[in-house]
Amino acid sequence: MARLTSKRRKALPKSKFALKGSRKYPIDTRRRAANAKARATQQHKKGRISLSTKQKIHSAANRKLRRGKK
Repeated sequence: MARLTSKRRKALPKSKFALKGSRKYPIDTRRRAANAKARATQQHKKGRISLSTKQKIHSAANRKLRRGKK
């Protein structure tokens, strides 16, 4: 997997982020989608994001993860 540089991140369309408005939690690959879920859980436990935000991130990441299953 190629490293997500700032140049590549800026080139990603909003649809490739779990939080489209703020362009946070990229989910352009299955690996990044899984990582987004882990980071969202971590941030929720620390009290930095709400439960509803965590659920939005998980939902978007799950859609990406299901698409890749055979």
